[in-house]
Amino acid sequence: MSALRFSSRFNPMLSNIILVQTKSLLFSFSSFSSSVRKPWLEDELVGYIFGKKKATEVAHLVWRHVLHKGDIVIDATCGNGYDTVAMLKMVADESGHGHVYGMDIQTEALENTSSLLDETVTQKEKELVKLFPICHSRMDEVLPENTAVRLVAFNLGYLPGGDKGIITTSKTTLLALEASKKMLILGGLISLVVYVGHPGGREELETVEAFASGLCVDGWICCKFQMLNRPLAPVLVFIFKR
Repeated sequence: MSALRFSSRFNPMLSNIILVQTKSLLFSFSSFSSSVRKPWLEDELVGYIFGKKKATEVAHLVWRHVLHKGDIVIDATCGNGYDTVAMLKMVADESGHGHVYGMDIQTEALENTSSLLDETVTQKEKELVKLFPICHSRMDEVLPENTAVRLVAFNLGYLPGGDKGIITTSKTTLLALEASKKMLILGGLISLVVYVGHPGGREELETVEAFASGLCVDGWICCKFQMLNRPLAPVLVFIFKR
């Protein structure tokens, strides 16, 4: 797995190197997506590098570069629903083919997601979202057989504002990644924001890294963004299927 690690202090020479690395990563995005490249994406990624964008914001921007209207996507950890809504806005269209399959083991998370959908999307759009009270490791149990999935997204950790004792775990996340790998179509993406500032978080990151590192170079491109001088900052991992 290729890892791009950035601290939040820069000199001009290092900044130029980062811009080259960012453009290289963006070339990878466009190589495996039929969508037109969006030059502003470079600015948004650089904004993250300079501490002006959150990890989740960068993840959403990358999704926009990969997704098309009518796509099938999975929110493997609904949380409070912000990822679910972002995905829905990207895939919903008049055809009704685009769908978001969302899941979470906590009833509170699904209730929060449903409430946010009520507040931010139309009823017709909400009908394109299917929510399931299950662990992400069981995602293959709720999707129709042979469903072509373009994006599987994870926010690993605990429910913001919820019980911090309930967390995603290395074992179930690995099972979910294996399931995602089988469902993903060519040009699809597994997107992970891994929170490491809680017990078990660092171990889960190591599991994600080991999974990505073991994927065939000919079939996958795997990248990581990590702040060097903020050890508790969330880590972004993108896994692209060629």
